[in-house]
Amino acid sequence: MIEVDNLSIQAGGFCVDGVSFTVPTGQYAVLMGRTGSGKTTILEAICGLKHVRGGAVRLGGRDVTRLRPAERGIGFVPQDGALFDTMTVAQHLEFALLIRRWPADDRRRRTARVAELVGVEHLLGRRPLGLSGGEQQRVALGRAISFEPAVLCLDEPLSALDDESRGEMITLIKHIQQETGVTALHVTHNVQEAAALADVRFRLEGGRISHDGG
Repeated sequence: MIEVDNLSIQAGGFCVDGVSFTVPTGQYAVLMGRTGSGKTTILEAICGLKHVRGGAVRLGGRDVTRLRPAERGIGFVPQDGALFDTMTVAQHLEFALLIRRWPADDRRRRTARVAELVGVEHLLGRRPLGLSGGEQQRVALGRAISFEPAVLCLDEPLSALDDESRGEMITLIKHIQQETGVTALHVTHNVQEAAALADVRFRLEGGRISHDGG
């Protein structure tokens, strides 16, 4: 479960106040709103990447508001993928496992499983340069779920993809969420994307969150 309780965030001259919503355990939530409305700011605050001025973030009933990003157990897929040019696809998938000091055999098994899950087995020796946009986002998604997080946050992960790649990624994301049972929060302004993925929808408008039944 993701619980955002009366959250206030100050990011430069931009402010979001009194934001509250809940994503039930195992559900896929989509947060919509116009460009510049603060969707990404809220997502980054949940992940620990933006300072919270007031309120609380709870994940699975645990208050994580003051924890560092790595201590929150969140898999994060940024908009641009944020892949490292010097690392192979296999190294990206293994990265979070190394940080968490998984044993070598467990890392190998998990990396192979994640590569299969996101469909990049044939790319493990490649580096990001030269990969298509869809392939890069598959790698970013695989890296985010590699350590089996309970929560997955995605910041407009499909915005730069063509229609065919977007459709393939939507199918993949739905499959992964159903197989893993991860609780997800996905930021987008794409109505079709939201309709295809969301169990629950929220809309951010004028600094306020509401349920979006549309």
